[in-house]
Amino acid sequence: MAAAASRGLSAAAGEAAQLRDVVAPKLSVATIKPRVVAAEYAVRGEIVRRAQLLEDELQAGKRKFPFEKVVWCNIGNPQILGQKPITYFRQVLCLCEYPQLLDHPQIGALFPADVIERARVFLSDIPGGVGAYSDSAGALVLRKQIAAAIERRDGYPASPDEIYLTDGASPAVHYMMEMLMRSGQDAFLVPIPQYPLYSATLTLYGGRLVPYELDEAAGWGLNVDNLQAQLAAAQQQGLCVRGLVVINPGNPTGQCLGADNQAEIVRFCEQHGLVLIADEVYQANIYAADRTFTSFKQMVRQLESSAMLVSLHSTSKGFVGECGRRGGYMEVVNFPPDVHEQILKLASINLCPNVSGQICCTLMMTPPEEGEPSYDLYVQERDAVLGSLARRAATLVEGLNQLEGVSCNAAEGALYAFPRITLPAKAVAAAEALGKPGDWLYCSELLEATGIVVVPGSGFGQAAGSLHFRTTFLPPEEDIEGVVRKLGVFHKAFLERYGGL
Repeated sequence: MAAAASRGLSAAAGEAAQLRDVVAPKLSVATIKPRVVAAEYAVRGEIVRRAQLLEDELQAGKRKFPFEKVVWCNIGNPQILGQKPITYFRQVLCLCEYPQLLDHPQIGALFPADVIERARVFLSDIPGGVGAYSDSAGALVLRKQIAAAIERRDGYPASPDEIYLTDGASPAVHYMMEMLMRSGQDAFLVPIPQYPLYSATLTLYGGRLVPYELDEAAGWGLNVDNLQAQLAAAQQQGLCVRGLVVINPGNPTGQCLGADNQAEIVRFCEQHGLVLIADEVYQANIYAADRTFTSFKQMVRQLESSAMLVSLHSTSKGFVGECGRRGGYMEVVNFPPDVHEQILKLASINLCPNVSGQICCTLMMTPPEEGEPSYDLYVQERDAVLGSLARRAATLVEGLNQLEGVSCNAAEGALYAFPRITLPAKAVAAAEALGKPGDWLYCSELLEATGIVVVPGSGFGQAAGSLHFRTTFLPPEEDIEGVVRKLGVFHKAFLERYGGL
């Protein structure tokens, strides 16, 4: 009798345990996917969240601050800092968004003829217009125009079937990582410093980041021997390295790769069967007189290489700055046809990228041509933005290099400077007492004193023993000297407060 009762109790306990396994737990950070909690994205991290609170308090007039406004230098978001949209892009988008204007009797007085014609072509070949789903890879008319533009840029054929339009460049990275990361033993070679999209996405999909350090002393150069050493070390640890990320021009470092270096990278990827993800979203942002942009697609074709390439571009950067439009594309080269089918399936699960972003991306690649009514204004606006960015970059880097204990390589391209900072031992100790790196303390106190939002270098990865921060040079040209001046005043006070160098 007792044995039977015991068995009954055991069965009941087993059923209760099984029930606990299938009943949804109370929602908390402890009960969601650990990879989501582990993923970090520094450019919108803790200091940025603090800045948003300060801006809310500032606008509400709740208390006095030592600054009049928050200056968002944490992210490449040009229009939030006053960069004006390109007129031609917005005019075409306007007509695509509200096609009834095309029937307005004064349409010819309101818009240039090439804008009107461009909008008509888009609307005639995009069924349903911007409010309907397009093909999952993007509207065919747009992919054809982008393919033709890539051919003109590189001098080699491009196929619309190898182009996938995306909501900015970030979804393309997600597609690749989701597809290639099969287990925790799969990995990607990623530059250090890196844009934290890559580390965060690898974490989300359970992959591993294998770092290869850029050489700060050599202008953030990329050494292929270092790639080889890191690949061998990863393989000895049992990791299967699936690909290599290259950001050119660099983020956060601003360096531009030379063609010889690019050729070495392509050969390295071909030799080891690696997928090369070429993040080329800053290809229009090159300021150094001795640098030009060569796409990795051009290099692959020039070398007649079989290297598998995914090249990324976006409307968010360059002189376009349409970050909120979320337009971008990836060109996928030398992939097997059956893998293309899987990429298309991933795109299909998301139905399609937003159509306004698709159109904006196409306009970025196919701007007005010489002789068309919109050409002169387009060139004027483009050159004004890029010229101003070059001057702002020079002003910022020069100002940073005048600060005690600070050194900064020239910003050859992109939208950022990544200065190296030497901090007093007391400052490093104060940060460690808070469980933070020294660059976090520096950036946090900079925000509280000046309203300037920059990102600690630790959020991007940096060589052991070094400290940095990333800042954009996007504040308006008339404000950039003031930003440099405030940074200089803060820097001097910070060093004095912590005992000097």
